[in-house]
Amino acid sequence: MIKFLQRWGEHFRIVPKRIVRWVKANRCRRVWLAVLAVLFLLFAFCLPDPLFNVSYSPVLYDRERKLLGALAAYDGQWRFPPGPVNEKFAAALIEAEDRRFRLHPGVDPLALLRALSQNISAGRVVSGASTITMQTVRLMRRGQPRTIPEKVLEGIMAFRLEIGRSKDDILALYAANAPFGANVVGLEAAAWRWFGREAAELSWAEAAVLAVLPNGPGLIHPGRNRELLRQKRDMLLEKLYRRGLFDEESLRLARMEALPEEPLPLPRLAPHLLNRIVQENGGLPTFSSGKAISRNSILISTLDRTIQERADHILNRASSRFRGNGIMNGACLILDTRSGETAAYVGNTGSTEAGDVDIITAKRSSGSLLKPFLYAAMLDSGDLLPSALVSDIPTRVGSYNPENITRTYLGVVPADEALARSLNIPAVRSLRRFGVDRFARLLRSLGVSTLFRPGDEYGLPLILGGAEVTLWDMARLYAGLARSAMDEKDRPEEGAFFPSRYFSRPGAGNTGGAAPVPPLGGVPLSRGAAWLTLEALTFVVRPGEEAHWQEYAGSRRIAWKTGTSFGNRDAWAIGTTADWTVAVWIGNASGEGRAELRSANTAAPVLFELFSALESLGLSYGEKRISSWFPQPVSDLRYQEVCAWSGFPPGPDCSVLKYVPAPLSAPPHRPCPYCTGITVNEAGNRVFLTGTSAEEVRQEHRFVLPPAEEWYYRWWNLDYRPLPSPEEPVRGSQPGNAATAIFASPTAGETALALFNPEQGARIYVPLELDGSEGQVVFAAAHRDSNAHIHWHLDDAYLGSTTVFHEMEARPGAGLHTLTLVDEWGNTLFRRFEVLAKTEN
Repeated sequence: MIKFLQRWGEHFRIVPKRIVRWVKANRCRRVWLAVLAVLFLLFAFCLPDPLFNVSYSPVLYDRERKLLGALAAYDGQWRFPPGPVNEKFAAALIEAEDRRFRLHPGVDPLALLRALSQNISAGRVVSGASTITMQTVRLMRRGQPRTIPEKVLEGIMAFRLEIGRSKDDILALYAANAPFGANVVGLEAAAWRWFGREAAELSWAEAAVLAVLPNGPGLIHPGRNRELLRQKRDMLLEKLYRRGLFDEESLRLARMEALPEEPLPLPRLAPHLLNRIVQENGGLPTFSSGKAISRNSILISTLDRTIQERADHILNRASSRFRGNGIMNGACLILDTRSGETAAYVGNTGSTEAGDVDIITAKRSSGSLLKPFLYAAMLDSGDLLPSALVSDIPTRVGSYNPENITRTYLGVVPADEALARSLNIPAVRSLRRFGVDRFARLLRSLGVSTLFRPGDEYGLPLILGGAEVTLWDMARLYAGLARSAMDEKDRPEEGAFFPSRYFSRPGAGNTGGAAPVPPLGGVPLSRGAAWLTLEALTFVVRPGEEAHWQEYAGSRRIAWKTGTSFGNRDAWAIGTTADWTVAVWIGNASGEGRAELRSANTAAPVLFELFSALESLGLSYGEKRISSWFPQPVSDLRYQEVCAWSGFPPGPDCSVLKYVPAPLSAPPHRPCPYCTGITVNEAGNRVFLTGTSAEEVRQEHRFVLPPAEEWYYRWWNLDYRPLPSPEEPVRGSQPGNAATAIFASPTAGETALALFNPEQGARIYVPLELDGSEGQVVFAAAHRDSNAHIHWHLDDAYLGSTTVFHEMEARPGAGLHTLTLVDEWGNTLFRRFEVLAKTEN
C-alpha cells in the first residue's frame, strides 16, 4: 500500500509539468480555449440582474389579497409586480404569439424557417419569428432598434433565459412587463384598468383582448380602432375554440362581449393608508428588484375589504350630511381588539385638498378622551372608589377656570357617574390630586406618542384637551384598556398595550411612524381597574334611537367615550368591546371650529352605526366568534364596604352601608368625610349638651356636605336634608334646669362659609377691559344657610354684603391682597392671593 501511494504521489507532482508542455505544444488550441471561455462567460452573464430594472406600483391588498388600491409607479406607469398568470390569458397569448412556447429552448427554428421563406417571397419583412421568450428579452432591453444583429442577440439571451427560468416564470415576466395601451403595463394592471377586475377573474373574451394588445398597444387601443380590435379578438377566440379550450356556446357568448372603453379607475378604498405606508418607507421606490419587489410593492394589509367598504360608505354618507353645517371632514379606524390588527382605515372624507390629509395620524386636541385612563389609574392608586363622591363646584386654579359643557354644577357626584357624564370639573380636580406629571408619564407608557413636553408644562388642561393626540394612538389606548380587562388566556402574548398593526406580517410601518414607546415596567392598569372603567363607560347616554339600548334583550354592550375639543374643532367618539374597537373623528381638517360640531350629534351616531354594521355583517376578525362582554374578574376585585351616601369607606357616623367592587391591589381609601352625628331636641333643633339636660334629645346620623358642594347639590337633590335650622340661640343656663342645653347657630361646630375663588395663595391675572380700563374680578362664595348675609372686605376696604347668591365684584391692583368674609353669626373666612402685574402675564 505504501509503494502504491508513493507512486501516485510522484505522478501528481509531474502533472503540472505535463500541462505546461501540452500548452506550449498547442498554442493555437490555447487561443481557442480562451475564446471559448470568454464566450461562455459572456453567455453565462449576458442577462442583467435584475432582469427588469423598473419601478413597480405600490399595490395594497386586504388580508385575503383583494385589491384595495395602488399608486402609479415612479415613472408614471401603472405597473403591478409580477405574479401568477391567468390560465386563460396564458393560453390566449401562446396561441396568438408562440404556439410551440412549451417546446422550444427560447428560439423556435421552425418559426425562423417560416419567417425567412415568407420574407424572401414577399421581398420585404412581412413575418417575424420572435418567441415569447425573445419578446420578454426585448421588453427587458427597452429602446433597442429592431435590427438583425439585435435579433441575434435577443435569441442568445432568450436561450440563456430559458436555461435559468421555467416557462411559467418567463410567462409571468412577460405578463408583468408587456404594454397594454395608455400608461398601463402588466397583466394585473391591465385587467383592472380595462375591465375593473383582477386578472384571475378575466373571461375568455377579455383574456383574448389583452393577449393581442402588447404587439400593437398604440394601434389597437381601447377607445380607438374598435373594429380592428374586435376582428383580432374574434380570430383569436376562433383559434382557441378549435383547440378545444371551450365549447361553441362559450364562443358565441364571448364574441358578444363588449370591448373595453376608456381606462377605469382603480379601487381607492384605503388611499390614506397606502400613502402613509409609502411615506413611512421613504416614498415611491425608483426601482424594485429581486425579492425587494414583494417587500416594497406588494403590500398585504390586515384590512378586510368588506368592512372597509362599509365603513367608507357610512362615513362618507354622514360627512355629506354634516357639510350643510360647514363640517367637511371625517375619519374612522376599526381595530380587532384582541390582536390590534386594523380592519378598516378611512383616513378622511371630502374631495377638497383638506380631504387628502390623513386625519388618523394628524395631531388633534384630545377633548375628554383621556378621562377614562385617569379614572382607572386613580382606582389602582387608591385615590378613588367607583361610587365615591367627587366635587363638582366652580373651580379656579390660578388663571385657569374650567367649566362643564352644560355650564352647570352638581355639587358632588359619584366618580363613575362623573366619568359617564364626562364632567370636566371632577376630572380637573382629580388630575390635580393625582398629579399632572405622573399622569403624563402613564400616558406615554400606554402608547401616547405625541406628549413631547414635560407633564407640568401641559398643566391641568391636559385632561380636557390641552395636549394633541392622534386617532391612531387613541384607538390603540382604548383597545389596550379592553385587553387589560380580558382574562389572561384571552389576552395576546404582547400584553395589553402594544402598537396596532396594519400589516399582516410584523415589521416596520406598523407603529405609524411614531417614536417607539419605552417598554412598560409591570402592568400599567390592573384588570380590575380596567373592568370597572369599562363598566362605567357603558352607562354613557347613547344618541338617538340608541338611548334606550338597555330596554332590549340581548342588546350589545359597548364601552364608549366622546370628546369635543375647545372651540368645537374636533368631535371624537371611541367605543370598544371584546371584539372590536372603533374610533371616529369628525371636524374640519383645516382646524376651523363650528358651533354645531359636538361629538354627541356628529361622531357618536357614526360610531354606533359602524358597530351596527359590524354586527350585521356577522364578522369577527380572523375567526368566527360571538361578541360578548368582558367577564367580571372576580379574582382581581375585592368587595369594599362603603357608606351608601358618600361611596367612601364607612366612618363612625355612617348608618347605611353597601358593598362595591374595587381593584384587589388598590391601597385603602380614606373614610367617609361627610357623615356626622348630631343631637336634636323634640322640636328638631340642633343642640349641643354641656351637661345633663331635662329636655328630651336624640342622636341622628346625617349626610352633610361642605357649604360649597351643598349649595349646588340641594338644587338637584330635593331629598337632601341639610342641618336642622336652629331657634334663636340661648346663651347661658336655662332657668330651672340643672344642665345647659345650648341651641346651635347654623355655623356651630362646622364651617358655614365657602369661597369658590380665588384659592388660598392663588396668583391671578386681571385683564384690561376693551376700553383699556382696569379689569375686575368676580369673587364667588356660598353659605350653608340660604338666608344668611355675607359681608365682604378686601384688605381694609368694605365691598358690601350679599344674600342668597353671593358674588362680589372688585378691582384689586397688582400685589398681595387679603379677602375677608364675615356672616351675621361672626363666622369669618380669610383668603390671601396675589394679583400679577401686567408685565407678568
